[in-house]
Amino acid sequence: MDTAILEDIGLTNAEIKVYMALLELGTSTAGPILEKSGLQSSVVFMTLNKLVEKGFVSFIKEGTRKHYQSANPKHIIEFIDEKKERFEKILPELMLKQESAKEKPEVVTYRNIRGIKQLLFELLEAGGDEHHTFGSTAESLMLGDAWWVRYHKKRARLGISAKLLFNESLKAWKAESKYPKAELKYTQSGFEPLTETIIRYDKIGIIIWTKKPIGILIHNKIAAQSYDNFFNIMWKGALRI
Repeated sequence: MDTAILEDIGLTNAEIKVYMALLELGTSTAGPILEKSGLQSSVVFMTLNKLVEKGFVSFIKEGTRKHYQSANPKHIIEFIDEKKERFEKILPELMLKQESAKEKPEVVTYRNIRGIKQLLFELLEAGGDEHHTFGSTAESLMLGDAWWVRYHKKRARLGISAKLLFNESLKAWKAESKYPKAELKYTQSGFEPLTETIIRYDKIGIIIWTKKPIGILIHNKIAAQSYDNFFNIMWKGALRI
């Protein structure tokens, strides 16, 4: 089971191991949790206390022994919603602080899948009404098929049309049947770089789809226009689906 999403919502590796062990054990004292999680005794007891505080674990006492039980996994949604509500309360103040910054970076780098998703959302909010992409490769699907479909549906809802110049390796993905408000073309077989470039209004996103992807976001209107001109030349010469 891929438990990366549990890390994304703020659980540590130890908390995930203890919570997963309890899901399988049902009600349990600390001993079986120690054995199943493979963690040290001090780590398990500290982690159980943290999970109790977060509402992921409860316990009852029988004499001097505690019997632990994991919360219903459906309650994790409530945990996420509560975090979202708390964050939304301070969001306006955070935005004001960002807007009042004296110096805003022209170039920002991002790493790993979480960082690349953040880069892509930055591009989604860049303004303009056109989204141009070239160099997309099959490796980009490491973000998840469903994630890409949601992303492009959101793009379309914002009124942004797309011209997508994909590498030949993505033909099997059939994005033309999944992405609304999008035109697609493919490069010829044999040309398969790992670098994808996305141009949105005055921003350029460059993603290197290695095992741990790296992204660069450039905020420069003149550079974005230059990249867009290059994109249009490639678009005219590429093969349609």
